[in-house]
Amino acid sequence: MDHTNHTRLELSELDEMTLEGATIYDNADESVGYIAHVHGSGAEMQVAVDVGTFLGMGGKTVLIPVSAIDVMQDEDGDVHATTTWTREEIEALPEHEM
Repeated sequence: MDHTNHTRLELSELDEMTLEGATIYDNADESVGYIAHVHGSGAEMQVAVDVGTFLGMGGKTVLIPVSAIDVMQDEDGDVHATTTWTREEIEALPEHEM
């Protein structure tokens, strides 16, 4: 996906309503999961990302600091995020216990 024309969102614009359901793309621009919920706010915010699921089965939820993602909105208004992390790095994170 070409993200060059997407509008970057500022930290002050990020909250659970905006982020919930947003797809996360890894450093190869491949979808690795979606944001299930958030913890905290501002620079200390962490996003809980469901990774490795297929048709809602398997996988796990991991926490990623908001500072590790670049959140943007595409031409249709859909919010998504990219990261420089690899799929392997994300999937290797410890499971988030809710």
